Amino acid sequence: MGDDTAQTPAQTPAQPAAQPDDLQQILGYQGAIDERDDVRAISDDVLIVPFWTPSFCTTVIRAAEAVGAFEPQPDDPVPGHEVSLALISPRLFEAVEIDLGVRIWPQLQQVWPYIDYHGLRDVFVIKYAMGQQEHLRLHHDVAQVSASAKLNEGYEGAVLDFPRQGVTNQPAAVGELIVWPSLVTHPHQATPLRSGVKYGLTIWFELPSF
Repeated sequence: MGDDTAQTPAQTPAQPAAQPDDLQQILGYQGAIDERDDVRAISDDVLIVPFWTPSFCTTVIRAAEAVGAFEPQPDDPVPGHEVSLALISPRLFEAVEIDLGVRIWPQLQQVWPYIDYHGLRDVFVIKYAMGQQEHLRLHHDVAQVSASAKLNEGYEGAVLDFPRQGVTNQPAAVGELIVWPSLVTHPHQATPLRSGVKYGLTIWFELPSF
């Protein structure tokens, strides 16, 4: 005797959404933003601000290495092995400039209410490796506000150090920005690298033009 019971079609398991590849992440700024809203001070006028996800940091490192143009600028008084985001991808540079102006700058204005956003002077990836760039001497930046983020782990040394404030970037996680006023009060340096390879992001916010 036949079975008259209606047969329910087998359900195909839902497939997980495909993760964007490196090109999609770089050109579309996909997966970049750390959504936390958690500005905290670690010293006088030294702030930590969530910025990029660790996975996007890794993507930016791969993109910087693919460009393969880590070199000091000839007119830089504090030369470092760097590659600008504008060289990696002008679209990435533009996305970062917009993100910083729309999302990060208003958070900074809660602490420094009289700063105005005038875009970026530069933003670049800096690389520290044994036998190449191993440290950065004490200096100031020529900018309105400066910021730096660790892009990776797995190295020792190359700590961003503020001797006058007595703090370093060690409390910051990968992808979190350390932010400080650029001129006069916050000289900083990178201590000697002891092992591994370090990648960092440096941001110089443009000075106002009066």
